[in-house]
Amino acid sequence: MSGEHMQIGEVAARTELSLRTIRHYEEAGLVIPSARSQGGFRLHPEAGVARLMVIRRMKPLGFTFDEMRALLEATDRLDPGEELPAEEREALLERIRGFEQAAQQRVKDLRTQPVRAEESAATSAKRLASTPMP
Repeated sequence: MSGEHMQIGEVAARTELSLRTIRHYEEAGLVIPSARSQGGFRLHPEAGVARLMVIRRMKPLGFTFDEMRALLEATDRLDPGEELPAEEREALLERIRGFEQAAQQRVKDLRTQPVRAEESAATSAKRLASTPMP
């Protein structure tokens, strides 16, 4: 297989996603194979691997498919290198900044969860220790 296009198995190995997950993202329109092999297999470009890595990073942060799609659309518009009107470029950059801020907040929230869980467990242990046994 050439370096330009990969079959789904190679994409799965590179992204550490299952074939089923990649197909699910294809069905959701988040990633689109760009070609087919002579045998009819879907082929993904290197850019498709990059998109899957973005999705893989967003998923644990709880972003929805619509949110993922919005970020990918913004980055797609900025990537080609074509000149965009200043207003459109700034709007796209602002959208990406919003995602970056949301991701930072979600990471912060996720870091707080284990602390709260440990506090809850400690409170329960204290309560058990202070309750006389019958």
